[in-house]
Amino acid sequence: MSTRRTVAGVDSSTQSCKIVTVDADTGEQLTLRSAPHPDGTSIDPDRWWDAFLAAGGGELDAGVAALGVSAQQHGMVALDAAGRPVHDALLWNDVRSAPQAAALTERYGAQMWADEVGVVPVASFTITKLAWLHANRPELAAKVEQVLLPHDWLTWNILGRPEQATTDRSDASGTGYFSVHSNSYRMDLLEAALGHEARVPTVLGAADRAGVTSGGVVVSAGAGDNAAAALGLGIGEGDVVVSIGTSGTVFASTAARIADASGSVAGFADAAGGQLPLLATINGARTLVSTARMLGVDIERFGGLALAAPANADGLLMVPYLDGERTPNLPDATGSLTGMRRANMTPENLAQASVLGLVCSLADALDSLRGQGVTVRQVLLIGGGSQSPAVQKIAADVFGVPVVMPVPGEYVALGAARQAAWALDGGSDAANWTRGIAREFEPAADRSWAVEVRARYGESRETIYGV
Repeated sequence: MSTRRTVAGVDSSTQSCKIVTVDADTGEQLTLRSAPHPDGTSIDPDRWWDAFLAAGGGELDAGVAALGVSAQQHGMVALDAAGRPVHDALLWNDVRSAPQAAALTERYGAQMWADEVGVVPVASFTITKLAWLHANRPELAAKVEQVLLPHDWLTWNILGRPEQATTDRSDASGTGYFSVHSNSYRMDLLEAALGHEARVPTVLGAADRAGVTSGGVVVSAGAGDNAAAALGLGIGEGDVVVSIGTSGTVFASTAARIADASGSVAGFADAAGGQLPLLATINGARTLVSTARMLGVDIERFGGLALAAPANADGLLMVPYLDGERTPNLPDATGSLTGMRRANMTPENLAQASVLGLVCSLADALDSLRGQGVTVRQVLLIGGGSQSPAVQKIAADVFGVPVVMPVPGEYVALGAARQAAWALDGGSDAANWTRGIAREFEPAADRSWAVEVRARYGESRETIYGV
């Protein structure tokens, strides 16, 4: 009788910590447990550890052979000599460091950042948050001895806080002080931001081991959340993932080198040795939730209102920069409602206008990927917001390519578990780790309405925001 080998994957996201256990040989998900994180754009990292334990992380030793950790990218975990945070971790969606991002870009030039680092600073990236700390809390910045990312911090704690922390190439590529082109840290940039040197994690390979727990569990290198999702989905050339969660993300896995001096496309690394060109929007599914709240309805009723409206919302359109925006880089922006006429100001049209705004902002991101030479053959639509029938109805027409909806799953955690299996087996992979398809949508033969809406969205964006 064969013995089942079990691995676990952790997804420590903005909202929660989720832990899945998976059959290492088939990819079959066995269990899922989760615990919430506090809301906000900054957090005491100990709350991540509390959620990890509440989700069963402290009870894995008994039946799990290997564990992989994935987490939200960019978060600044700045530690003193005793390993204590000098400040709450500033998360990816904390935009207070926008002035520092602009100053770093001006100091070195956007072309240098794109050519030598792979990204151009925006407020999301770790380097800008270190610069904010240095500028606004210099007494705290002076105490920083080590800088980690959220997934690094969790892995470090799981392994009992070894002397040298570890990370992987995918997560390091989102800091702003790691070059995806040279595969090395740019310590000069980190020092310029923080004001002095600090220790950083060792960057591991995709199948490397970060260590082994006291209970004998192998711990893999881990990954940033989007890179882990790409692993969990098993994406190939021509596949582009559009994920609608708290944020919106659009990314692909490719071998091509990306160097976008405009800063729109971040040239991140994936978790398998390639590149992960990515665009992120701050305003994802919460655009729909906020509009539902304004209309005084729950999200299910909101979806019904949107579906009852004409596809083009009778000319009403939202530009959904409600919390500022990262793509385009408008951290201080607010949202706009355009095309208002007395005749089209109905709850149905308002609901549909917010759906259109969300999908159009993601379509802009797809166009930016194409502009960097990335092939867009089909879109894989994932995330909580993708489950909206109103989003599903228009996505293929607005994107202009087939849309595939994988069976709903915890793909970030599954990708982390897949990497754990690599660490267990030295890089081999189980052929049966494949995604199921729930639904597929083809663009309509006549999608002229969507072309017209995209044009109006672009005009509104340029007129109001100058981009």
